[in-house]
Formats: sequence, C-alpha cells, structure tokens
Amino acid sequence: MVHQLLIATGNSGKVREYAELLSGISFELVSLKDLGITHEVDETGETFEENAWLKASEYAALSGLLTLADDSGLEVDALGGDPGVRSARYGGDACQGDEDRVNLLLKNLEDVPWDKRTARFRCAIAVVESGGTAVTQAKGSVDGMIQYSPQGNDGFGYDPVFFIPSHYRTLAQISLAEKNQLSHRGNAAKIVVESLKKLITDS
Repeated sequence: MVHQLLIATGNSGKVREYAELLSGISFELVSLKDLGITHEVDETGETFEENAWLKASEYAALSGLLTLADDSGLEVDALGGDPGVRSARYGGDACQGDEDRVNLLLKNLEDVPWDKRTARFRCAIAVVESGGTAVTQAKGSVDGMIQYSPQGNDGFGYDPVFFIPSHYRTLAQISLAEKNQLSHRGNAAKIVVESLKKLITDS
C-alpha cells in the first residue's frame, strides 16, 4: 500500500525542497495543486508553530490525507524581528511578489551597518492526520546576515539576500542539497522524517 502525504503549500519552491528532504521515506508526495485545492488558510497565528498547525489541520480535513504544512519566515534583529510571521505578506498589497518584498527589506535596512544586519530564518512544521490528530511538530532555524543586494539565482523568497558567513554565500548561491543540510527547513524536516518512518512502521 502506498501512503500519500500532502505537502500543503502553493509555493513550488517549497514543494521542490520537500521532495528532496523527504526522499528517504516511502510516501507518495502530493501538492495542493495536484489535488486541485485552491482554498487558502487564514494564517491568524501569532507564531510560526500556530500557523503551521492551522494549515496542516485545515488542509488535512479538506483533503482527507495525512498532511504536512510549515510556516517559516525571516527575523531581522535591526527591524525588531520583522518581517517574522508576516514574511510572505511583508509590505501588504504594495508588494506583489518576492522581488518587491526583498527590495522593501533592503530599503528598510538602508542605513544599518553590516555588523547590525544579523538575522535568522525560522521554520515550524506540523504533520496532522486527516482526522485531526497531530503526528509530529518540529522547529528549525539558521543564522545569517542580510546582504546589501541580492545574489544568486537558486532558492526563493529572501534567499538571495540571506548570507551564510560559514559558506560565504547566500542561500540562493548554494545547491539545493547544501541548502537542505543547513537550512531552517532542513533542520526541522530531519525530525519529521523520523516520525513519518515510525508512523509507517507502526501502521
């Protein structure tokens, strides 16, 4: 029997990362697009953990499938932790996509010196069964700095300005395999993989 796992995101970059991150488990991964689900969950949570749970539980109920959802974002110290849980909605309607949000971030950091441009990506993942039972929740983070201009063509979101000092490159300049080893999503997914393996073993 093939077990299906819904990756509850409309972000094709995230779907691609999860396909790699979860390649060690015997689940067939399906996306919202695969299922024709266009409903958008209202992310009313105050934390990444709350939003991940809201999305996972709502999409599990809609799809009738075991569902994985995450909420992730960028916290910039010089901006008091913003954009935080509003990372994907930063700038509101004035920002039409990733490029606009990155440009707004850089504008808001215009006068901030390099040593004060510290930041981190955070990720919270929730996996929920179709009946609403939580399977696992996990968190991950990665520290870095916000560059003065975008560099790199891989990745998505704020990756082109998120500089990793240990690699001397942005997240958009490293391979997907490297990114998954060190990223906030990669760190959280390692915990999730073990829980999903156990779920299959126990079923």
